[in-house]
Amino acid sequence: MRSIDRARLQSLMGREQHKFVSDRPKSAALFERARKSLLGGVPMNWMAKWAGAFPPFVREARGAEFFDVDGHRYIDFCLGDTGAMTGHSPSATVSAVEQQARRGITLMLPSEDAIIVGEELQRRFGLPYWQFALSATDANRFSVRLARQITTRPKILVFNWCYHGTVDETFITLKDGVAKARRGNIGPPVDPTATTSVVEFNELDAVEAALKHQDVACVLAEPAMTNVGIVLPNPGYHAGLREITRKHGTLLIIDETHTICAGPGGYTRAESLEPDFLVFGKPIAGGVPGAAYGFSEEVAQCIIAQQNLEDCDTGGIGGTLAGNALSLAAMRATLQKVLTKEAFDGMIPMAERWTEGVAKAIADLELPWNVTRLGCRAEYLFAPDTPRNGTEAHDAMDFELERFMHLYAMNRGILLTPFHNMALMSPVTAKDDIDQHTKVFRDAARELVG
Repeated sequence: MRSIDRARLQSLMGREQHKFVSDRPKSAALFERARKSLLGGVPMNWMAKWAGAFPPFVREARGAEFFDVDGHRYIDFCLGDTGAMTGHSPSATVSAVEQQARRGITLMLPSEDAIIVGEELQRRFGLPYWQFALSATDANRFSVRLARQITTRPKILVFNWCYHGTVDETFITLKDGVAKARRGNIGPPVDPTATTSVVEFNELDAVEAALKHQDVACVLAEPAMTNVGIVLPNPGYHAGLREITRKHGTLLIIDETHTICAGPGGYTRAESLEPDFLVFGKPIAGGVPGAAYGFSEEVAQCIIAQQNLEDCDTGGIGGTLAGNALSLAAMRATLQKVLTKEAFDGMIPMAERWTEGVAKAIADLELPWNVTRLGCRAEYLFAPDTPRNGTEAHDAMDFELERFMHLYAMNRGILLTPFHNMALMSPVTAKDDIDQHTKVFRDAARELVG
């Protein structure tokens, strides 16, 4: 296995940064202008993490590609970090949004679309009752609050290096086996060790030990970890997790926001999971803000039994724009006409092709890296072995190397997510797109090793 010469890496990175800046004068000018009104020159702080000296400013996006203001075309494998997994502006969703915008955008009243979406979510995921939010963060947050109310327990349990949006309780990690607040957590309301237990993914004994104290209301989990690289569950893991949670009276929340890549019913339908709550956001409305959270019959009855009509608008769950007519129209069109079984039947083979191309380049160049796939999502990590938990995946990250690979790709018209090495396929991603990435990846790796 070959190692990476860090001096060579830094030299290559300097060359790529110079190319990036010199090729994008219009983006550079917009960035300088933006710094006078937007904090850090970006509308959200994490947009500063793109590998270039500034983010490319987008002129237009469609399907699996976009163009920046300097006229460069990019094959988009980031796809809004799953928010645009449908492809940019799918025609069915755009048509539904145009029509609904003329009929009314937000009303604080239900539409028939809400019922149709609820029925479709029932069919896909197997849970009988649904509610809506504007983001998966909110859907997770609301599910956690309901779980605490139902169980009258104060804590939740998450997995080390998980990600569930900006839910306060989840920014916790393990350091030498001891729980502590995660680095980068901005202004936490309380130390997350007071609200949260954290264990490693795939370690059922650790789950058992954490739940035996009978103070954990819910386990909040992705069925496969995705935001620290893809970490797949061990055989039998989910059956064991469900058995342990039921044994200790702990509710199970499955967050399918990223793992919807496994198929039209996410990992839950693909592997016949039985969660008490399920959260689905990001691509559910084709890029229009929206999310949904569903729950079992038993959970629904508990919610109803404890509901107070007079106070139901002050319980920390809701939002004036949640369940708005525009989002629901977009959800209906996206679920019925875009994120279909037929679409996944095309998307998953594209991810297989992407994975095979990357794996062959890694093997040919004798690099100590690996690549993993889940449905229409794939990712490479800078370690020889496939990770089995969050710590192993996190330890395989290499910020300097990651930024070079991303910048090299951007300079050649390929966009990956800025947070790790993830690629996502849309219904219109083509074989030529995959093969172009394979070529660029191989070229970058070859330059690294000389």
